Amino acid sequence: MASIDNEGSGYWYGPDGQLDYSAAVLKSLRDYRAAETALRRSTRDSMGMGETDILALRYLLRVQASGSRTAPKDLSRFLGITSASTTSLIDRLVESGHVRREPHPTDRRSVVVVPTAESDSEVRLTLGGMHRRMMAVAEGLSAEDARVVVDFLRRMAEALEGERRNPLEESTSPD
Repeated sequence: MASIDNEGSGYWYGPDGQLDYSAAVLKSLRDYRAAETALRRSTRDSMGMGETDILALRYLLRVQASGSRTAPKDLSRFLGITSASTTSLIDRLVESGHVRREPHPTDRRSVVVVPTAESDSEVRLTLGGMHRRMMAVAEGLSAEDARVVVDFLRRMAEALEGERRNPLEESTSPD
């Protein structure tokens, strides 16, 4: 098994002096999240956009790549924001040249929100290197290691989802 780098911190060792692998895994997860957060902040700053704007643009590009179209209500649902907030968001993205409104192809009363070719290029330029480096790391995993990582992250996501739904579950259950 590969060694786990703890930067000499005794915090990650148990009372018997042995490395606490569970704590080291969680620390590594926090380190990854901190690096990802810092990168996203840098990306937002370089693109002059807020977090919700970036999330919306990435969603619109993903939907477009799948051959589908996005109505404002779909964007509201994805982002979990009100229709008024969605309208303001779309207005900002239109003004900055990242998206445009087009007539809905089958509903004359509606519009779709379409990312511009320039925004696709900007996102690819800004995030492409990061995505390539991350893919190279993932591609370096064996099939078994990939299975373990995917299973672990899925179970972690389920644990967090359970906490979001039942935040007091453990503290109110009898011992």
